[in-house]
Amino acid sequence: MRIAVTGAGGFVGRRLGEAARARGHEVIALGRSSGDRTWDALAGPAPLEGADAVVHLAGEPVAEGRWTKAKMARIRESRVLGTRNLVAGLQGARVLVSASAIGYYGDRGDEELTEDSPPGDDFLAGVCRDWEAEAAKSGIRTAFVRTGIVLGPGGGALAKMLTPFKLGLGGRLGSGRQWMSWIDREDLVDLYLHAVERDSVSGPLLGTSPNPVTNLEFTKTLGRVLGRWTILPMPRWQMRLVFGKVAQVLCGSQRCRPKRSLESGFSFKHPDLEPVLRAILGAPAA
Repeated sequence: MRIAVTGAGGFVGRRLGEAARARGHEVIALGRSSGDRTWDALAGPAPLEGADAVVHLAGEPVAEGRWTKAKMARIRESRVLGTRNLVAGLQGARVLVSASAIGYYGDRGDEELTEDSPPGDDFLAGVCRDWEAEAAKSGIRTAFVRTGIVLGPGGGALAKMLTPFKLGLGGRLGSGRQWMSWIDREDLVDLYLHAVERDSVSGPLLGTSPNPVTNLEFTKTLGRVLGRWTILPMPRWQMRLVFGKVAQVLCGSQRCRPKRSLESGFSFKHPDLEPVLRAILGAPAA
């Protein structure tokens, strides 16, 4: 199968391309300035000629930089208009698997969320809802992977956390009671390919481990793996000063259970947090 991948140079896209090739697929990498084909997602239709399947990962990073009006506009346009332009470029592909995010649900406290739970009403929830709506106009089999915090070596959320934790400056964010729905990058890549390869899979899928943790539990586990103290919390008011509106994302709570992902026949190979962190960081087993 020929699989076109947008955002192919990113943290998930690079590994997805490697895994797809290892399974015998041909990969067409799309990027803004590199790859097999270049594509500016805001400029016009994607060059998808000859692709049997499309995996759409491209989008403005959410957690990098302060949320100015311009930044928020880029977050929205890169996903909503970008996906509209992607769909406009579809030519003969049989399946589209589009990234989405658990931001779809908004801040939901301790409520257990599945793929069938309704969306939230904040900025990111609106972006995710409209993002998925554009992908759903594809006219072909379409799946949306609502992704949580992706953990893997050499990048992603974990890379941003390591320095303060290694210095013994890590601690819970806010109350620490907010839920963090995370996923190992290998499982996420496998879920994307599962959605591509199985004709029965469509609609929303949660790209999160079946075992979410609270921020406090995540903090303690990472500290234990690194052998560091985790006694310096960052209160919510301080987070607002440091991060601005991004603090809403960092303190938001989504307790996700990937019901439809599991029912589709997908099996998570890395469902537990501590073994995943130890593998990524090269720490000995407990």
